[in-house]
Amino acid sequence: MDKPKQGFAGLWNISFGFFGIQIGFALQNANMSRVFQSLGSSIDDLSALWVAAPLTGLLVQPIVGHFSDRTWLGRLGRRRPYFLAGAILSTVALLGMPQSDGLLMAALLLWMLDASLNISMEPFRAFVGDMLGKDQHIIGYAVQTAFIGAGAVVGSLFPYVLDHLGVANVAAAGQVPDTVRYSFWAGGAALLAAVLWTVMTTREYAPDQIRAFADADEAAATAPDLAGRAIGPCVIWIGAGVFVALLVALWAMEKEVYLLAALLAGYGLASLVAILLARAGRGAHMLAHIVGDIGAMPPIMRRLAVIQFFSWSALFIMWIHTTPVVAQYMFGSANPASAAYQAGGNWVGVLFSVYNGVAAIAALTLLPWVAARIGKARTHALCLVAGAAGFASFLIVRDPNLLLLSEAGIGIAWASILAMPYAMLASTLPQAKLGVYMGVFNIFVVLPQLLVATAMGSIMKTFFPGDPIWTMAFAAATLLLAALATLRIRA
Repeated sequence: MDKPKQGFAGLWNISFGFFGIQIGFALQNANMSRVFQSLGSSIDDLSALWVAAPLTGLLVQPIVGHFSDRTWLGRLGRRRPYFLAGAILSTVALLGMPQSDGLLMAALLLWMLDASLNISMEPFRAFVGDMLGKDQHIIGYAVQTAFIGAGAVVGSLFPYVLDHLGVANVAAAGQVPDTVRYSFWAGGAALLAAVLWTVMTTREYAPDQIRAFADADEAAATAPDLAGRAIGPCVIWIGAGVFVALLVALWAMEKEVYLLAALLAGYGLASLVAILLARAGRGAHMLAHIVGDIGAMPPIMRRLAVIQFFSWSALFIMWIHTTPVVAQYMFGSANPASAAYQAGGNWVGVLFSVYNGVAAIAALTLLPWVAARIGKARTHALCLVAGAAGFASFLIVRDPNLLLLSEAGIGIAWASILAMPYAMLASTLPQAKLGVYMGVFNIFVVLPQLLVATAMGSIMKTFFPGDPIWTMAFAAATLLLAALATLRIRA
């Protein structure tokens, strides 16, 4: 039994909430380094302060995916309760962020904001798969990407527009400028309104309808049997975590690298506990489902995971370091209290709006046209190369206006990163586990961000002190690696 085709209005309603969610992400991505530096953080500490965001996604998304697969709240449905709860909490965080009076408060609110955005975002990925048939997955994720781009344009431009309307763009030391303050407040209102639109205008398929749409093998999907799995790999993961922790101590590395050690050991320990519980006949629990599903990922998901890892490494480098790079090299100031630095921060908002605007247009026009001719995988590889060229150009461009061309290349890559992997993946996943597998897949979005957050500060301090421009070279290199990995996919 096939799902009914959705027209333009249906596609719009399904994904419009992502417009608001991305306003929140855009405000976070374009302004949090600026907020942290305005509150007194040094450039070397930015990665450590940002670590809350990816760590939250790593923990939240598989859990939310697991529970959203099993939720049904009558008229409110399966995924929409999570949209709504996440939107309310995100709005609270956005309203409170500009009132931060210290780095600790700002870091905690970033943690809350990212957790809340992830609560809403992960079910939206699965929602497209729930509501659309396989033949509409490409257009469904393309429309979602267009809304992501449009929301990011709006969120990124808020401070720039307010500055030109006469709102104060410079604040006393230790305070956040009014342009940022008012932007966060307006963004919170817009986020909540957009998510409410999707909640109120869509009606999800009931569990019996989902089962009817699913293939017979999908409907019977259960947790993989963990009882027969060896515990050797678990010990290896734990040992790797201990080894990394020892290296941090012996080599006096940055303390945030301990988090990487904890994650390695934590995954090994979680897997060990899940296996031992399964052997004791207690395998029907959330931990067993998540650990089992990670180990039983479909082959194409494993290949796409490698691509996601390298792609999102570049993106996280961009979000953390673009503001200090542009302010220092294009506007001539590394001092967050200076007018030149704050002008650079506003220009980063413009740059981010350009790459997101390009992504919105490319998702609906360029990607479907190219994919129809050369395939989804080759299209994705080509787009990633365009993004690598955009990042590499930061090394030679010193005119802020020329960076608009750089951002166009990055925008093409961004459009493909948001659409093509999910379009290639969604049609291969069992409907009964769409939420949890989308959550697991997003682990490979989060892991590279944690690696950047824990390691990039140490690398820059050791090899390129006071010279953040080289972060853009790292970003270009990781996108090229992602493009090469994409050539292994046949889609």
